[in-house]
Formats: sequence, C-alpha cells, structure tokens
Amino acid sequence: MTQASLDTVKMQAKALRQALQAQGMTVSHAQALELVARQHGARDWNTLHARLSQRNAPPELALGDRVTGHYLGQAFSGKIVALSGPAAHRRVEIALDRPIDTVRFDSFSNWRSRIRGTLREDGCSHSRTSDGTPHLTLEKAPS
Repeated sequence: MTQASLDTVKMQAKALRQALQAQGMTVSHAQALELVARQHGARDWNTLHARLSQRNAPPELALGDRVTGHYLGQAFSGKIVALSGPAAHRRVEIALDRPIDTVRFDSFSNWRSRIRGTLREDGCSHSRTSDGTPHLTLEKAPS
C-alpha cells in the first residue's frame, strides 16, 4: 500500500471534522488531525506529519548512495554528495565516477566530474532540453 501524502491526510481530517459536525459532534481541527494520524498508524499528528514530510524523490535515495542516470544525454554513475529540499523539488549533487562531456559538438568539450540538478518526485529534473528530454534522470544503482 502506498503512503498517503500530507495534503491527502489534511483533507481527510477536514472531511472527518465536517462529517462529525453533521452528526452533532464538534471537534477541533487539531482533534481531527490526531484522529486521522491514528488511522494511519501514527501515535499522533506530529509523528505522521514528520513521517510524510521526510519522503523524498526518489524516496529511496540518501546521502552517499551510488546512482546511475543520464545528464544532458550522457550516461553516468556516481555517488550522491549533497541532497536537500522537499520531494517535489529535490536538489542533488553527484560526484561522478568518470567525468562526462556535456557538449555534443565536435569543436569543443565541457567535461564535468560533478553535476547538480533539481529533481521531481519521479527522479527526473524539472529542466528539459529543447527536444523535451529531462536534463537529469537519476536511479539508485543496483546493489
């Protein structure tokens, strides 16, 4: 089963509060949040909020992980040396195992040994090349 999003559980709390109010039972928004947290197996709202806020994209990535992917059309492998931000706007820096040439022209080169990007939840960058390909795609390297 997939984990609910923070927005989803907040909407569930609002719907619960409205349903209880329609039955003549008044609960505060905080009480509704606590009840929804328990429904999701958390001991309280703060615990559920922290659990849902820690989800990253891709969620299994962590500092120091080995990764593979493509940057400006070039395949790479490397290690995550910096990771920050929320899941939908995750900033990552990767130290590459071998430098890659990020220019596709024969007349000059731009070799990089580190790359940075900002990822969506699916592991692809928000930025795209003129043909619509993401600048950066990232996957956890197979063990």
